[in-house]
Amino acid sequence: MSDTLWRPMTATDLPAVLAVAAVVHPGYPEDEAVFAERLRLFPLGCLVLDGPVGPIGYVVAHPWRRAAPPALNRLLGALPSQAGCFYIHDLALLPQARGSGAGGIAAARLAEIAADAGLSCLALVAIDGSSGFWRRQGFREVHAPALAEKLASYDDAARYMERALRPEHETTAEGRTTP
Repeated sequence: MSDTLWRPMTATDLPAVLAVAAVVHPGYPEDEAVFAERLRLFPLGCLVLDGPVGPIGYVVAHPWRRAAPPALNRLLGALPSQAGCFYIHDLALLPQARGSGAGGIAAARLAEIAADAGLSCLALVAIDGSSGFWRRQGFREVHAPALAEKLASYDDAARYMERALRPEHETTAEGRTTP
């Protein structure tokens, strides 16, 4: 699947985004105001995957604090001035888009956006058994007792995960620079 199918989200996409969310995450409904606010606060992190007859997926992400995922269906008000990570609020793909590589393309695009913003990691809460997909994208589970109550508000299988972003050129323990 071509990277060009992911495009910036616009306010006119919000009804389609809500329709995709209703199919993909029926147990986690969120108001249109939540999506509209994320789009307003950080438009670079809001993308739509176009299909033959309209959007078949979306992603919403923004700078945030590490190990402090925002509550579902809540407005943020503002982004933190000292963000520690790039939080992936949601990546949703309709069944016809799954297995196409679109999710991996979105994860790679988000890593680029986060790195360009000077952030050192990506973070998310994996739900509905999606942790395997996120592990394949380089994410690892972070176990923090302080997160237990918030994760329980999702479901028993919810996992907080992070992926470190490597600087463009990193020095190894042996003192070599890697590309």
